Amino acid sequence: MKTMIPWTTIWIVFSWYGSNIGVLLLNKYLLTYCGFKYPIFLTMCHMLASSLLSYVAIAWLKVVPMQTIGSKKQFIKIFGLSSVFCFSVVLGNVSLRYLPVSFNQAIGATTPFFTAVFAYVMMKKTESWVTYLTLLPVVAGVIIASGAEPSFHLFGFLMCVSATAARASKSVLQAILLSSEEEKLNSMNLLMYMAPIAVVILLPATLLMERNVIAITMALARKDTIVVYYLLFNSSLAYFVNLTNFLVTKHTSALTLQVLGNAKGAVAVVVSIIIFKNPVSLMGMLGYSLTVVGVLLYNESKKGNK
Repeated sequence: MKTMIPWTTIWIVFSWYGSNIGVLLLNKYLLTYCGFKYPIFLTMCHMLASSLLSYVAIAWLKVVPMQTIGSKKQFIKIFGLSSVFCFSVVLGNVSLRYLPVSFNQAIGATTPFFTAVFAYVMMKKTESWVTYLTLLPVVAGVIIASGAEPSFHLFGFLMCVSATAARASKSVLQAILLSSEEEKLNSMNLLMYMAPIAVVILLPATLLMERNVIAITMALARKDTIVVYYLLFNSSLAYFVNLTNFLVTKHTSALTLQVLGNAKGAVAVVVSIIIFKNPVSLMGMLGYSLTVVGVLLYNESKKGNK
């Protein structure tokens, strides 16, 4: 008999897709089309919402049991992770000012390449030659897509590559820093502690680099109050990306998560092209497809090595 997929799991997966793609498209819309050109402040709003909603979800709604920070050493490790996390999100938001979402997603798909590089540099962890071979189409696909991208912007490209590298380094650092059983935190508790640290880091950066952001945001809101609603909804979605990612991981297998993640990137590309109508080339789409195929092969090779 065929195993039926529970409706709860289906709803969680759709929510995961909706929150991921929604926050990406709203970031792009706010930073490019609303006159709101403040990626650091936007990231701080995301982190502030994640701080509040994480606490509500864990302390009040009991989504997961609350875990505590056991030592000063563990706090310093979480502070380091939060700094890298901040860096990656800010750079990702900066890149959206200059690149279409479709190209942003193509570059983001190269995360396995950077993860393999950082795992070797930081942990001396090696993979099989087959695994390294699968990374060639991952990189080659982005090179092809970059050369054929009608809206290519060098600064945006460098910011997006840096954001992707920072995301990969954060996952490797997390494996190194929080490796002992007493220090391990589930993703929801880790976010609850990382988000307020990120706010503390981002607040002075916002005041120094985006000095008039509050006044300009208020001026934009006076012209059209919907900007405020966009910001609030966008910040809440940024938290639900993490919540639904945790729930998908809990309700499905690691393999299912990988497959769904790859499909999510492709869906985001299609939806963004339909909404923003950014020009794409056949060669660019072929390059992105090659990267996705490379990622699938990489995941298969990793699964075979376990």
